[in-house]
Amino acid sequence: MEAVAKLKNCPMSARKMRIVVDNIRGKSVNEALNILRFTKKEAATWLEKVVTAAIHNWENKGDMAYSAEDYDLRIKTAFVDEGTMLKRFRPAPHGRAHRIRKRQNHVTIVVENAIEIEGTNSEEQS
Repeated sequence: MEAVAKLKNCPMSARKMRIVVDNIRGKSVNEALNILRFTKKEAATWLEKVVTAAIHNWENKGDMAYSAEDYDLRIKTAFVDEGTMLKRFRPAPHGRAHRIRKRQNHVTIVVENAIEIEGTNSEEQS
């Protein structure tokens, strides 16, 4: 079983966010949260919220309430896409103007359980 959490229009460039996302891709959820807590980049605070949201989405999915610690959740996929760009102008010498691009990004985190849930088969979910 897997669950998705998305963060849209995060006010940061996708390039800066991808540096931190590459560190947590494929790791267990507990290890990823520890990495994010001790990373000094601003992207880590945004990603920590998205990973915890994905964990809560996984726990609330389905009929029964599952516990994340029992099923060894892992980050299956994590990717960052570019969002919209706000274009502003700043004065430059000799009466000219320089364009300032304020970039945004969209983050998608997918978590899945490594331990199989009792009573569910892959055939039943299909």
